Amino acid sequence: QAIDDDCNQTGQILAAILDWPQGTFASRVELEAGAVRVQREVDGGLETLRLRLPAVLTADLRLNEPRYATLPNIM
Repeated sequence: QAIDDDCNQTGQILAAILDWPQGTFASRVELEAGAVRVQREVDGGLETLRLRLPAVLTADLRLNEPRYATLPNIM
């Protein structure tokens, strides 16, 4: 969780300061040779970006699926 009051500023400001490419709200990330492919959800559907590394990425809630504890594991 960001300390910027959940305004999604930290990743974007960091990318601007470092002059690195940015991929915000990443819902899928795939590494390639010297690059990263980021899929993100936008108003019109899905957008796929290919960014050279190093890059700054921020995560969307759909990046990972949480694992829920089963009742035997809780006990």
